[in-house]
Amino acid sequence: MRADRLVATLLLMQTRGRVTAGELAEELEISVATARRDLEALSAAGVPVYPQPGRGGGWQLVGGARTDLSGLSAREARALFLLAGPAAAAAPEVKSALRKLMGALPGTFRADAEAAADAVVVDQTGWGERAKVRPPMVELLRDAVIARRQVRLTYAGRGRETSDRVVDPWGLVDKDDVWYLVAGTAKGRRTFRVDRIVAAAATEDAAERPSDLELAKVWEEVVEEVEKRRSPLTADVVLERRHLGVLRDRFGRHCELVAELPGDRVRVRVAAPAPIMIAQELAGWGALVEVEGPESVKAELARLGSELVTRYAR
Repeated sequence: MRADRLVATLLLMQTRGRVTAGELAEELEISVATARRDLEALSAAGVPVYPQPGRGGGWQLVGGARTDLSGLSAREARALFLLAGPAAAAAPEVKSALRKLMGALPGTFRADAEAAADAVVVDQTGWGERAKVRPPMVELLRDAVIARRQVRLTYAGRGRETSDRVVDPWGLVDKDDVWYLVAGTAKGRRTFRVDRIVAAAATEDAAERPSDLELAKVWEEVVEEVEKRRSPLTADVVLERRHLGVLRDRFGRHCELVAELPGDRVRVRVAAPAPIMIAQELAGWGALVEVEGPESVKAELARLGSELVTRYAR
């Protein structure tokens, strides 16, 4: 599109200061005649672009004039490059986009933006682990979400049995390197693990998406529902307040402060799928914690203690 070329031309001139029609043609992969017509169109439109004749001449913005096409403030530019900089190493498209945006920034912003882009490296691979590979299906689903196209997919359930369905893709979520597709179906909102999608193909049919949908809020609801299903059993535990942070690290969002008690102690409620799982987390605490209930967790703690005494007592 010509409008895209004209913007690209202006960005290039802002970055280099002066260009020839030949340099512009090579950079944008167009003919020299087309490049010259684009430069003349910018000048005719009132942009202060004028030719400089003679050896070493070319086209330039008169008086160093600049146009800030980004509309960003200095803080916004720095925040954007801090966020997108780490992604540029893995995605050539992001690197190219940042380079173009850099050219659109005012010169006073550019140094901080360049520094921000290189300030952070994200290494999502744990020590001793192999690098995780993004499921190839992610790109197909992402494109369908953006294009608002329905997707026909074959999905494997927990028992690996497969089923075919057509869904309205609403968005993708990367949760700790596990990808999920949030979609609308004939039975309402559903969430699919991308690594369980056996096959998928975008259709030509338009996908339906709620006009007020906010993917982040929808995902919060999904997480809340899943966590409730994963940890239906609760137990009340009493311990000194100074140990509360460690217990929260062990149980995460499944550790709730219930009451403040005398002697700088607290009562908390922890949750897990089964009594044995709570007991296994608490067994190593010994007398530092007191489990008030339920009896099923106490029984598991007693069993674990008895097994340890039997094996290690002298």
